[in-house]
Amino acid sequence: MNRAAVTSLVVFVLLVAVGWYLTNLQSSKDNPPTSPVPTGSAPAGSSDLGALKIAPEGKMAGYSRDRFPHWASQGNSCDTREIVLQRQGTDVKTDKDCKAVSGTWNSAYDGVVIKDGGEVDIDHTVPLAEAWRSGADKWTDDERKAFANDLGGIQLLAVTAKSNRSKGDQDPAKWKPPVESYWCTYAQHWIAVKITYKLTVDQAEHDALAVMLKAC
Repeated sequence: MNRAAVTSLVVFVLLVAVGWYLTNLQSSKDNPPTSPVPTGSAPAGSSDLGALKIAPEGKMAGYSRDRFPHWASQGNSCDTREIVLQRQGTDVKTDKDCKAVSGTWNSAYDGVVIKDGGEVDIDHTVPLAEAWRSGADKWTDDERKAFANDLGGIQLLAVTAKSNRSKGDQDPAKWKPPVESYWCTYAQHWIAVKITYKLTVDQAEHDALAVMLKAC
């Protein structure tokens, strides 16, 4: 092949490459990538109410706790529940199956000290049903699983069964921790989880959070 032919071939290849780049550049502008629901740890806390999107609460149609596969395996015979018990308890001893056989847990919601791991409930700061009504109904089951098993430290909390079941799936407009000194932390954690997972708040929920933040 002579020099002129080689030069023409090189120019042609360059033109094709430039054309491909410009086409894909325009496509990326027209169709920006969507941001997946975070699967990592939520931040330690947030007082930034302004970062939350206010929207009417969604419906419960289609909801089931099975849509949020929780207490997933974490390896070494441990599941999410057992990891939380180990991390949030004091002097926790486990058996060969990773079950907590002894330890002490302080329930932040009501200030009760628990000595039996079997009597500890693991609460979702933002309940699963509340997440569903706030946008999680549009997630995939894998994204809901990540939310339900978030070991970042603030979405899962070891508390008494009584306080957990009293709370149920209620938001701060309908339920607050009995220990008022925990209101600030609770509000900050609630806000942080909702920001991290891009969940909405309704107006009553927003206003209740604003009241709780005054305790900070």
